Amino acid sequence: MKNIIFLTVLLASLLVGCDNSESANKIILTDSSGNINNISVVVKNQMWENSVGEALRKSLAAPVDGLPQEEPLFSLNQMPPEAFSGFVRKNRLFVKIEGNKAANFKIFTNPFAQPQTGVLITGQNSEEIIAQINKYSDSIVRILKTTEIKEKQRRISKSLKNDASLQKKFGVSLKFPTAYRYAVEDEDFFWIRKDIPRGNIEIMIYQVPLSAIDGDTNVVGNIIKMRDSIGKAHIPGPVNGSYMITEEAYAPYLFDSEIDGKFAYETKGTWEVKNAFMAGPFINYAIRDTANNRYIILEGFAFSPASAKRDNMFELEAILKSAKIN
Repeated sequence: MKNIIFLTVLLASLLVGCDNSESANKIILTDSSGNINNISVVVKNQMWENSVGEALRKSLAAPVDGLPQEEPLFSLNQMPPEAFSGFVRKNRLFVKIEGNKAANFKIFTNPFAQPQTGVLITGQNSEEIIAQINKYSDSIVRILKTTEIKEKQRRISKSLKNDASLQKKFGVSLKFPTAYRYAVEDEDFFWIRKDIPRGNIEIMIYQVPLSAIDGDTNVVGNIIKMRDSIGKAHIPGPVNGSYMITEEAYAPYLFDSEIDGKFAYETKGTWEVKNAFMAGPFINYAIRDTANNRYIILEGFAFSPASAKRDNMFELEAILKSAKIN
């Protein structure tokens, strides 16, 4: 009996020891930090000031499509490698450049904190490093932007507005903050607004038949026509006879995208008010819902004269990409 008790105690001790050993080996990551769309660029000062820095700025600080004034995709904060230590390593996004190494490109997930995305680019010399930057530029931007969209959606989810009426009318759920308010809730059109300093940011939701966009091959033209008819019907300007239209001087950008696993046209451009001096950027998703013979239209637009608009439009993009079609 004593032997059985002894063996039981010994086995329990071994199990506890294993658990403690595993726990000791686990790395507990702290929360990452940093403003949305800010990247720590870890590179020697000399490289940052020459063609390597130019290639990085061309890729990571390229102008955002569809904004009326030039604003960079990301705000870059350069630092030499020796400064990349301690709390600085907790920044959510970083791109690290290392010379005198074989040409390579790597993505790291949560290396020092969470959530965190790091990019390592290496090469024997500046020419090899620049070649890696240019080769993987689109992938780097896409990966870093995905990280930031998820982070923005996480922050938004802390205080969500009730979207039950939206689900009931259109079968669409959308995660947006309580700072927004319902301005219009009609049978065929929703208008959601948020006040910001010196302006507003807005969301529109409606639906159109598949033929409204797929009726012919001029997709951009059909989307513009659709937008302008909605603007005339629902978005009045400050004076009689004025309403929102797509800016006539410049064609919007059109991309293939995906929302909730469904194909979507993503359109970015600028809007203006016919017969009035008002304008701003918009982002529009036309989500193809074949089962219901319709496109669900989700659009965000901003009015904030003389102010930067990148972060406002990024918030709208994060909200629209949270859509679920029920």
